[in-house]
Amino acid sequence: MLIFSPEQPLLHPLHTEKSVEVYIKRDDMIHPFISGNKWRKLKYNLLKAKRINKDTLITFGGAWSNHILAVACAAAVEGFHAKAFIRGDQVSNPVLDMCRLFGMELIFVSRADYKDKKQLFESLGGNANALMIDEGGAGVEGAQGCSELLDELEQRYDHIFVAAGTGTTAAGLSLGITRHSLDTVLHVVPVLKGGLFIKEEMTALGASTVNTEFHTDYHFGGYAKSKPDLIRFVQSFVRQTGIMIEPTYTGKALFALHDLLEKGRFKKGSSILFIHTGGLTGLLGQLEYFR
Repeated sequence: MLIFSPEQPLLHPLHTEKSVEVYIKRDDMIHPFISGNKWRKLKYNLLKAKRINKDTLITFGGAWSNHILAVACAAAVEGFHAKAFIRGDQVSNPVLDMCRLFGMELIFVSRADYKDKKQLFESLGGNANALMIDEGGAGVEGAQGCSELLDELEQRYDHIFVAAGTGTTAAGLSLGITRHSLDTVLHVVPVLKGGLFIKEEMTALGASTVNTEFHTDYHFGGYAKSKPDLIRFVQSFVRQTGIMIEPTYTGKALFALHDLLEKGRFKKGSSILFIHTGGLTGLLGQLEYFR
């Protein structure tokens, strides 16, 4: 599948006020269902599955998981069967309905059982023809795919901002920065509490964190949690720019970028790239916040 991800100026009054140039890498435009970092993290998993003659993809996620939907669609596109273990009670929602439409088999498990993903994978039996893909596409293959984003950039940037859930995308960006011998500062915004674990995950994937800053105070209560300030920011940003974002990933990372700009953390004339990691179908479970 060809990747189309434009790199465009992000026009916002705050950027003009602070005399910085901000661009946005529109990975949300790669594909409507395999969007953003999801496609990048799946690319080498799909190639691996083909190389070792697997015909089934088995993965894991929550009931509103963008990753689950991406795997379901990617499997249909590439000719694989797909199964997913869904954390928590059996529910129905638009994201899971689309997964089923793509042909994915959904298996609901308790939160306690979900903690041992390897055991769940093995519990299906007869998995000789299946490839296990970790939650969120985390892992070496995912980082390798994300590292290729740096190959596509039209210019060099002083700073790159990205949201982080597992650390795989951040690791890939760091690997790409290193490969291109850039002095770019990578800014990682964990979307969960206790986000410094992202640093350990990046290191485990072979990525340097020497030129990386971790902004751990923008989780707004934890994963998929929100607060009125964040909701107001998302509403304002979408109305001012026409670019759709959501409050779980991109909203938190953009809030962090703008908050740091307000605090004068960047020199005048700095060039900043924000990575739009997609995940917009997650909005379907959060629209009540914007009514």
